[in-house]
Amino acid sequence: MKAVALLSSGIDSPVAIYLMLRKGLDVIPVHFRQDSIKEEKVLELWEVLRKYGRLHELVTVDFSEEHVPVFEKLRELGKERWTCILCKWLMIKKACRLGHEVGARAIVTGDSLGQVASQTLDNLTIISSASDLPVLRPLIGLDKEEIVRIAKRIGTFKISSREEPPCPFTPKYPLVRGSRGEFGRILERVLGARS
Repeated sequence: MKAVALLSSGIDSPVAIYLMLRKGLDVIPVHFRQDSIKEEKVLELWEVLRKYGRLHELVTVDFSEEHVPVFEKLRELGKERWTCILCKWLMIKKACRLGHEVGARAIVTGDSLGQVASQTLDNLTIISSASDLPVLRPLIGLDKEEIVRIAKRIGTFKISSREEPPCPFTPKYPLVRGSRGEFGRILERVLGARS
């Protein structure tokens, strides 16, 4: 069975992909390119993960294509606090479209409950609404120490831990508990008929 998996340069998503490969899933990794340093790390992570199962060629999406215009619109609306939620929603939306194109049955993410603003239960519910495919979160109940332990064991930790530029779009105070109603209204104003 095929699944599309979000692959970033961080610690969590490679571990999530590893766990799904171990379960026999056929994984198509998708990376949203932000800069060359993160992209180089992702290519190295892809090489390491290939040895654990059926990992397809890396699909790279230009982050600025969809995300940056949306972030600019959020800023115009005075809704920058929604940036992280909308960022992840757009990633899931794109992964879902790709999933339908390749016959995937699910989306895989490295979300772990409550680790960052976009991973609170309220925000995960909003983010999941971007996909009509199931969103699998194999790390959901693990804490960071458990995830790091697995990353060290499988050989991805050193790569993921290397220094990289921070995301330039992260707001000073990201929204922790988004409301689905307000999100729908923001989405309508930001994306209109495209959503």
